[in-house]
Amino acid sequence: MTYARIVSTGMSLPEKVMTNDDISKIVDTSDEWIQSRTGIRERRVAAEHEATSTFATAAAQQALDNAGEDAKNLDAIIVATITPDCPFPASACLVQKNLGATRACAYDLSAACSGYLYALATADAYIRSGLYKNIMVIGAETLTKCVDWQDRGSCILFGDGAGATLVRPSEEPGIRYSDLGCDGNHFELIYIPVGGTKTPLTEENIKERKHFAVVNGRDVYKLAVKQAEIVIRRALEENYLTVDDIKLLIPHQANQRITDAVQERLGFPKEKVASNIDIYGNTSAATVPICLHEAAENGTIQRGDKVLLVAFGAGFTWGTVLLEW
Repeated sequence: MTYARIVSTGMSLPEKVMTNDDISKIVDTSDEWIQSRTGIRERRVAAEHEATSTFATAAAQQALDNAGEDAKNLDAIIVATITPDCPFPASACLVQKNLGATRACAYDLSAACSGYLYALATADAYIRSGLYKNIMVIGAETLTKCVDWQDRGSCILFGDGAGATLVRPSEEPGIRYSDLGCDGNHFELIYIPVGGTKTPLTEENIKERKHFAVVNGRDVYKLAVKQAEIVIRRALEENYLTVDDIKLLIPHQANQRITDAVQERLGFPKEKVASNIDIYGNTSAATVPICLHEAAENGTIQRGDKVLLVAFGAGFTWGTVLLEW
């Protein structure tokens, strides 16, 4: 039997660090207010000349280097993002050009904060089918370019960066299970109201600041905690596992309060739950692959460990992936 296995990882972040104190100089907030509600102390912010493809390319190159792989051997590049360099073409096409991955197909996948898990499940299906062998799966965002810096409820949440994973066929188990879902009834919990074909950009709606992200934090919290608990329990039950069998739970880094609530409901020890939201903020589709890279680099996870990934995001989308590292 052929499995899909992650063979290497990479990550890339902007150099600029924006602290909560920095934000308090822009909007009416404070370090204490932000930390108590989100767990965030600082985040990385892209420079004016940097775009999503900047970080996606750097993260992918690191993953290639860590595997000793040549970009020319890539069959596919999937970039999970909701902040592409431009409406079209896909940022993945720029990544393909930047890497010199001349034989790879390339496309973006839009599932918001769940995007990386959607892309990883897609790569798994490609490899199991035999269609592709070397797939670069990237989660990358520059959300700080899309937030309203006059809205203290949303501008405090987001950061920029990218995480990448190289996925190949293996005779040994790698990706053991994936489960994706969506409930479009909650479409407007997190969204950008204008700029698409439903409501194109106009001078008037730009003046009204409708081209920035809208976040209904209270309802997102309730739905995220509820859905994360459901899909994690289902992943454990369907794979005949318990919390004790999981070496590391890597949840989407949306809000530390969400992570803490899910951890407590499921009985995961704190040391088994990855968290870096305090220094990176919410990087949407990039949070899970960044956490995964850090866990691999610092030795938190070792070969054979079971790692459970979970994410939820705008749409309202969600997903879980069970890995054997």
